[in-house]
Amino acid sequence: MREYRIKRGLSKDIERIREILKREFPVEITEENGILSLSYGALKELKVWIDNGKLFVKSEANIEATDEVILDTNRRFRRFLDDATGYSTKERKKMMME
Repeated sequence: MREYRIKRGLSKDIERIREILKREFPVEITEENGILSLSYGALKELKVWIDNGKLFVKSEANIEATDEVILDTNRRFRRFLDDATGYSTKERKKMMME
């Protein structure tokens, strides 16, 4: 499980996160107790929720996915994190190192 800060000024609303997930992962998204779940490509399961103004992400990989599917899924996942947190991959990496 990973925890991400959400940039100041961005809504910390689960509905905003749902819309970003819908845009990046064109599959059914379910919600239970404020946790959004989906399965797509190389992600056997992806669970996303907000707690105390932070984004939490728990994922399980599909080890049978092809390289092409893995690359596509990773690209979509990075775009999701960029839009959901407001921080680029480089900025998120720097924050993780702190």
